[in-house]
Amino acid sequence: MLIVLTGIDGAGKSTAARALFESARAQGLDAMVLSNHAGRRGMSLLSRKVGIKLPPRMADAVETAVRVTNVIINHAKARRFRGLVIMDRHLQCQLALRQVRGIGRGRLLPWLIATLPTPDVIAYLDIEPRLALQRITERGTDEETLEDLTALRDAYRSLPEHRNFLELDAGASPEEVLAQLRRAAGIETVGVAS
Repeated sequence: MLIVLTGIDGAGKSTAARALFESARAQGLDAMVLSNHAGRRGMSLLSRKVGIKLPPRMADAVETAVRVTNVIINHAKARRFRGLVIMDRHLQCQLALRQVRGIGRGRLLPWLIATLPTPDVIAYLDIEPRLALQRITERGTDEETLEDLTALRDAYRSLPEHRNFLELDAGASPEEVLAQLRRAAGIETVGVAS
């Protein structure tokens, strides 16, 4: 089974991916987590350090190249794995970022989404932008604004692909988010709070 996690920064995608992985493994299931990052955090840190901010189209070109490479490599890994594969982010994340930046969808990303194996579940971890910002601030590794998070949430919700997403409440407790993901993965909830 292939589950993809999407959502704005601070929604808890990486935390939820690790929790689902650990829960599946504790139950004796084969599972792995694959990250489809685009390098945004690294580029932001480098930009701050050198005092140069890349123009939106250039930043998108770099991020798209990194994310597409990760997605293709990770789909190849997933194809060879017999168990639960949890992908932390996917190409839809780049489409949402493009929309926020006023950049068109292009042809490559929609073509890849249509061509690559379709995930069994694409979970959209929905969260109020204020709570996401609070989490990001506490984490201390990213810089986001409430306006950017709100725009990104709106962008995700307006994607044509969004109608096929399973929307989960990422503002719930970590235990409830895990229970929602376990149900989505069809994992028995014996001994797990649901």
